[in-house]
Amino acid sequence: MNKAGPRQWFGLSILLLPTVLLFLAMTVLFLATPQIAADLDPSGSQLLWINDIYGFMMAGLLVAFGTVGDRIGRRKILLFGAAAFGVASLAASLAPNADLLIAARAVMGVGAAAVMPSTLSLISNMFKDDKQRGTAIGLWAASISVGVAVGPLVGGLLLEAFWWGAALLAGVPVMLVVLVGAPFLIPEYRAPKSGGLDLPSVLLSMLTLLPIVYGVKELAKSGAGVVSLGTLAAGLLFGVIFVRRQLRLENPLLDMRLFANKVFSGALGVFMLSAIALGGVYLLFTQYLQLVAGLSPLEAGLWILPAALVLVAVSTLSPVLARKVRPAYVISGGALLSVLGYLLMTQVGSVAGLPMLITGFYVLYPGIAPAMALNTALVIGSAPPEKAGAASAVNTTASDLGTSLGVAVLGTVGTAVYRAAMPAGAPDTLSGALVAAEDMSGQAGAALAAAARAAYTDGLNVAGGIAAALVAGAIVLALTTLRKVPATRHSQAAEPEPATERKEVVAA
Repeated sequence: MNKAGPRQWFGLSILLLPTVLLFLAMTVLFLATPQIAADLDPSGSQLLWINDIYGFMMAGLLVAFGTVGDRIGRRKILLFGAAAFGVASLAASLAPNADLLIAARAVMGVGAAAVMPSTLSLISNMFKDDKQRGTAIGLWAASISVGVAVGPLVGGLLLEAFWWGAALLAGVPVMLVVLVGAPFLIPEYRAPKSGGLDLPSVLLSMLTLLPIVYGVKELAKSGAGVVSLGTLAAGLLFGVIFVRRQLRLENPLLDMRLFANKVFSGALGVFMLSAIALGGVYLLFTQYLQLVAGLSPLEAGLWILPAALVLVAVSTLSPVLARKVRPAYVISGGALLSVLGYLLMTQVGSVAGLPMLITGFYVLYPGIAPAMALNTALVIGSAPPEKAGAASAVNTTASDLGTSLGVAVLGTVGTAVYRAAMPAGAPDTLSGALVAAEDMSGQAGAALAAAARAAYTDGLNVAGGIAAALVAGAIVLALTTLRKVPATRHSQAAEPEPATERKEVVAA
C-alpha cells in the first residue's frame, strides 16, 4: 500500500534534474574563468566573487527556505526557486561587466537555495516505503556527484563552441521542465502545525553566515585587520543571538536540538570539511590545466572526465558497501585517499607538472564520494519527519557553504602566495600576467610568464597541504562521531538519540 508507483518515480526524475544542475552550476564556471577574465577584466577579488557568490547566497538562505517550504508548501518553494534560477541564469549569461555578473550569480544562489531543500524533503514525502525511500535518496546523492562531475566537461564543450555565457544557459531549459512537470507529478506537502515564519530569525541567519564568510575571506587575503576581525566578530555575535532566539521560539527557524544528535552533527562536520578542501583546490586545479599546462577548456574537461566517472561509480557503490561495513569506516577510507591525493598536489611543479597533478586529482576526487553518498541519509534519518525540510537544508548548507568557503579561503590563499612571489607592479592574477607577457617582447615576456606560472603553482602547493590537513580532521571526526552507527543504519530511519533539554544543548 505504501509502495511508490510510476508517478512518484517520474516525479523523482523531475527532482533530480535541478539537483544535477545546481551542483553543476557550482563548477561549470571554473573552466570559464580565464575567458571571463579576458572578456570582463575583473579584479582578482571580483574573479573570486564571480565563482563563490552563488554558493554563499545558496548557503546563507538554505535553512530559511527549507523551513519556509515546510510551512507554506515545499512544491511552492520549488517552483519559485526554479523560476528565479532560470531568469537569473539568462541574465548572468548576458552580463556586460563583472558587477552585473556577480549580481546575477547572487540571484541564481537565491533560486538554488529555494530549490535544493525542496527536492530532498519532497522525496522524503513521496516515498513512504523505507527501502524505496533509501533508493530515492541514494539516487539524489548520486545526482549531486553527477553535477559536480560533469560541470567541467559541459563547460569545456560549450566553451569550445560558444562564449563563456553559454555555460550558464543550461539552467534555463532545465528549470522550464521543472516548472511544467512539477505541478502534475509532484504532490504538495506542508508540515502540520508548522507555525508562522519568524522573519527576524531569517535576517539573523543571514547576518551570521555572510559576515563570517566575508571575514574569513578578508583574513586569508589581507591578514588580521580591522575589517576581517570586525566582520568575523559581528558574524559570531549575530550567531549567538540567532541560537538563543531559536531556543526560545516555539516554532524556530532551525531546531537547534537537532545538533545534539552526534550522528547529525558529526556527518555534517565531516562533509563540510571535505567540501572546503575540494572547493578551493578544484578551482586552482582547473585554472592550472588551462593557464599553466596550456590546455583548452575541452581538453581540460576530458582530463577531468575519468575522475568524474570514478566519482559517480564510487558514489553508487558506497551505500552497497555500507551494508556490510560501518559508514564511518567507508567514509574514512575514502577520505584517506583524498589526503594522499592532496599531498601529491603539494609536489606539483610549474614545468612538466601535469602528470603529478592529474595523478593527485584522480586519487583525491573519488575519495569524497562515500561522504557524499552516505552523509545525506545519516542526516535525514537522524531528524524527525516533520523536520525533513530543515534537516535537508542544513545538510545542503554544509556542502555548499563548505565549497564556497573552500573557494574563498584556499582560493585567496593561492592568490596571496601568487602575489607574494611576483614582483611589485605585476598583474594580481595569473591570466592578467599572461596577457601582459604577450604584449611584451623577447625574454622579458617569457620571464614574466614563467614567473607567474611558478608563483601560481606555489599557491596550488600550499592549498593542497591545507586541504590535506582539513580532510585528516574529517577522518578523526568521522571515527569519533559515526563509529557506533551500524552497517545497515544509513538505509533506515536512524533512531533519534534521547531528548536533550535546551539547557544541555546550550552547554554543548
